[in-house]
Amino acid sequence: MFKRLGLVNFGRTNTPEFGLTVTTEPVSYGPSKNPWNLEYSTGGSSGGSAAAVAAGIVPIAHANDGGGSIRIPASECGLVGLKPSRGRVSFGPKLGESWAGAAIDGVLTRTIRDTARVLDGVSYPWPGDPYWAPLPKLSFEEELSMSPGQLRIGVVTDSPWGPIHQDCIDAVQKTALLLQDLGHVVENDSPGPLFDDELFHHFRIAMAANEALSAQKLSEAIGRSFGREDMEGDTRALIELGRTYTATEYIASIQWFHSYTRRMAEWWSKFDVLLTPVIAEPPPKLGELRDPELGTKRIRELLLFTVQFNVSGQPAISLPMHTSSNGLPVGVQLVAAMHQESSLLRLSHQLESASSWHNRKPPLYAA
Repeated sequence: MFKRLGLVNFGRTNTPEFGLTVTTEPVSYGPSKNPWNLEYSTGGSSGGSAAAVAAGIVPIAHANDGGGSIRIPASECGLVGLKPSRGRVSFGPKLGESWAGAAIDGVLTRTIRDTARVLDGVSYPWPGDPYWAPLPKLSFEEELSMSPGQLRIGVVTDSPWGPIHQDCIDAVQKTALLLQDLGHVVENDSPGPLFDDELFHHFRIAMAANEALSAQKLSEAIGRSFGREDMEGDTRALIELGRTYTATEYIASIQWFHSYTRRMAEWWSKFDVLLTPVIAEPPPKLGELRDPELGTKRIRELLLFTVQFNVSGQPAISLPMHTSSNGLPVGVQLVAAMHQESSLLRLSHQLESASSWHNRKPPLYAA
């Protein structure tokens, strides 16, 4: 899809095995290091892409997002990371959808304009797609010259699922104040289903079952089954879990996805945008999320605000609005109603113009 835009593909970046986790520290290739501090994670799964863009090696890098894998690296590396609406970017011609519609392709960039330009180039349906997002009347780049108008914005900085680091709360609160200064109506409010306790159960079924199928296809392609030495333990455990689910369990989870999407949409009939943290903590140190005893628990504690919008299919963007107490980037997340990328990009461009994130560069910068 990038060749269609006239872009030159340059290299291949690092990713966790099968793109399954929120830190990029694969056994095969070693960790991706954060250009802001080499002792810290870049996030994942698109962590290698984030490192390359943040370090000035390239202005744009491919990424995809099935549970936060565009937005989390964007937050941890000080970048713009848009997860488009379900159906906005086609998986054709090989797939109709990925992870029951939770996953989608996108990019990591340093500016809203670059994000809009790429989105214009990749937003088209492939013949035979099961669904697609309607195209806007104006191009996404043209939308940036338009005022977002006065928007009603809900804000949430806490979760019943776990604590939020003060740096992440500060990022949201400072952004909320800036939005008020820009003339928007900002209220402490959020969708009722945001923290539905069934979310991760159904997401896990969809994710694990799809990865079990991916492993089966890969095994068929190489002509042999996988041995224990072929993949990391966490990957193997997820694939084995996926093989245990029945067809009825999988269909029930897809139906739950659809119900959740409708319930979430009700809130956006009254509000235009939701403002949240991206993750619950600033970038963790390398190794923290790979700990065999605590790693899985720590990952679950971080994912308080991203998976919801993979399930609902709504567009969500991470913006580099803040810096942690130890000088690392901390993003905020803006979420719009389904197919409302134009509104999201106009608001993001307004915030970009009112701040200076595009002028900040990490200590390790190639350009």
